[in-house]
Amino acid sequence: MDTAALLAMTAHRPWPLPARPWALQMAWHELLFLHWPVAAALLQPLLPPSLTVEEFDGTAWLGVVPFRMAATRLRWLPPLPGARAFPELNVRTYVRGGGRSGVWFFSLDADSRLAVCGARAWFRLPYFLARMHCERLGDELHYRSERTHRGAPTATFAARWRVNAPFAGPAQGSLATFLTERYCLFTTDRAGQLCCGDVHHRPWQLAPAEVELQRCTMTEQLALALPQVPPLALAARTQEVLAWSPRRWPPA
Repeated sequence: MDTAALLAMTAHRPWPLPARPWALQMAWHELLFLHWPVAAALLQPLLPPSLTVEEFDGTAWLGVVPFRMAATRLRWLPPLPGARAFPELNVRTYVRGGGRSGVWFFSLDADSRLAVCGARAWFRLPYFLARMHCERLGDELHYRSERTHRGAPTATFAARWRVNAPFAGPAQGSLATFLTERYCLFTTDRAGQLCCGDVHHRPWQLAPAEVELQRCTMTEQLALALPQVPPLALAARTQEVLAWSPRRWPPA
């Protein structure tokens, strides 16, 4: 990854890059955004009081996002065996806090014990260990996940999808831009204080995806049933990504 070139590309960002060094480098492959409209009133009680669900044209959205991590490493370390490449799957919504719009993760499943332990400890994110499989067969991507984390709620996902349209940047002000162009995540520290971690990548290149969703119980842990409508499905080109460790937000 040419990190210098990536760091130089900032015109699309809603705020400047942090002055401190980035902490984590990675690449996101075979990523699929699946989104369902959900009433904000159902999501708000699941968030810290310092965050507000963000809506697009009066509707909040719940996302389930499978992908494959690769080239993963901490800034001062070489790639670690067992945590360099693995499938990952997150459940998320979109929020505003302290003057920023960002992502709130309800869960993140990964097929790497080292990555799960590290992300829980360093990034304070709700990661869970899962048995996962991601494979391309012809023009289809097949993806399966079954949570195996001891003591955690069960959660399963199985889908296959293909892309039959060209990738392109979403239109400014569109729903696709609202759902994808997010450059920070929120979490809380051990004291319950809000924290914010920046992420940086190039603008998204997206394409509609034809999806066969075979099983998805990822939101049962939230006591939320997904709407019985097809999700908005957008596949994405590979993204090279830098991330900063979360700090208390807003800064003192």
